[in-house]
Amino acid sequence: MKKGDHLFLVDGSGYIFRAYHALPPLTRKSDGLPTSAVLGFCNMVWKLTQDARNTDVGIVPTHFAVIFDYSSKTFRNDLYPEYKANRSAPPEDLIPQFGLIRQATRAFNLPCLEIEGYEADDLIATYCRLACEAGADTTIISSDKDLMQLVGPSVAMYDPMKDRQIGVPEVIEKWGVPP
Repeated sequence: MKKGDHLFLVDGSGYIFRAYHALPPLTRKSDGLPTSAVLGFCNMVWKLTQDARNTDVGIVPTHFAVIFDYSSKTFRNDLYPEYKANRSAPPEDLIPQFGLIRQATRAFNLPCLEIEGYEADDLIATYCRLACEAGADTTIISSDKDLMQLVGPSVAMYDPMKDRQIGVPEVIEKWGVPP
């Protein structure tokens, strides 16, 4: 990446859960495999890629990646065993859809990134830092408020659920302090 480039980082894990809860249960007729999260995820990614191609939006990405949590166990669990201990496991009918969603992401010809032991948030923060160091701008596509701490002069967020761009002024308005 270089100065003038614009990186879009999609919080794929966040998209999965939004998609899962947005649609009624759907299954593949041939074998009963749950597919509602796959359909919802694909619809969301399709809309995002179409909107990104629309030059009227004002921001056209030069680089695009979808970032996923690798698993529920991260390096933080080694440091603090109670990390997210109260978080419930994903619904049983969602688990078989994780692999299909990653396949669908690749079918969109989008990089599907995940690293064992790290959450999507960790990777998003790392790629933001690397893009900033290279002089590029980044837009994080997520509804996760935790990611607002990454917003800065060359990093913005876009909340697709609220169709809202989030910059430093919006973070200050929400939290009363800058990121």
